[in-house]
Amino acid sequence: MDSGTVGSWQPSASLEALEMRARQSAFVRDFFASRQVLEVETPVIGRFGVTDVNLDAIPARVSSGSGWPDPNAWLQTSPEYHMKRLLAAGCGPIFQIARAFRDGERGRRHNPEFSLLEWYRTGFDDQQLMDEVAELVCGWLGAPTPRRLDYRDACRRYAGLDPFTISDADLAHHCQRWLGEDLAHQLSRDDCLDVIMSHEIEPALKSEPPTFIQHYPASQAALARTSVWDGVTIAHRFELYVEGVELCNGYWELADAPEQRRRFEADNRLRVAAGKPVRDIDSRLLAALDAGLPDCAGVALGLDRLLMLKLGTRDIADVLPFPIERA
Repeated sequence: MDSGTVGSWQPSASLEALEMRARQSAFVRDFFASRQVLEVETPVIGRFGVTDVNLDAIPARVSSGSGWPDPNAWLQTSPEYHMKRLLAAGCGPIFQIARAFRDGERGRRHNPEFSLLEWYRTGFDDQQLMDEVAELVCGWLGAPTPRRLDYRDACRRYAGLDPFTISDADLAHHCQRWLGEDLAHQLSRDDCLDVIMSHEIEPALKSEPPTFIQHYPASQAALARTSVWDGVTIAHRFELYVEGVELCNGYWELADAPEQRRRFEADNRLRVAAGKPVRDIDSRLLAALDAGLPDCAGVALGLDRLLMLKLGTRDIADVLPFPIERA
């Protein structure tokens, strides 16, 4: 036996954590059953990955004998695209407890394979969905109702800058303290804003009550609608932070197929600039949007992180039976 593997068969999570995970899943299912939201399952392996420059899907290979037309396939980074196809087919409000996969992510809050709760509410906007997210999260954690803070106000309060009006040069200069001058000036505007979020805003939120950050810059909309708010174009996107931990990412969903295609194409241009391979655009999702996605809002919530907060641990290995190094 390889001495380096001794003990690695054992789970990293305690029995208490595994029991609490089961209770959490039951709580989630009861929550949605009481609201007549349908539980669904969608593929873990898909024909398409994602174009998002910040996400790297894990490739899979499927033999032609399986009825798959292309040997290339991807473990899904979230069930979002398949669930939107169900919405376009008329499924109504739906939720899923899914396994999701993202390459290159391992840390105290990250594992390449993780549990994701994703749900969509037809007829909801982002504000209504935040109400429901708060009910679920606070009902499980016993936490106070989250406040709502605009992204712009969060940057002003915790970083001392206006993310919509600061010049690119001043933004890069602000980030030099963490990155150095050369690297800071090589980053895009949104990359610099992400650095500020991780180095100034998130640490400040550790000592604040639960907080929804909302109304992100339009350049960070991803799959969210945009509109003019307070004199600037914002994305109808929100994230919830509890004890400085980002729990979820939600949108008032974009239903415009041509606009979504433009955003996917812009993603691929960013991938080229970052030295990453271009990814095929999910034509089936675009076809579903073109057929008609109902007015809806959706959110993805990290169940492992939610369990970490419930148990008071800061290491995801404490709530996973087998993190990647023991898988």
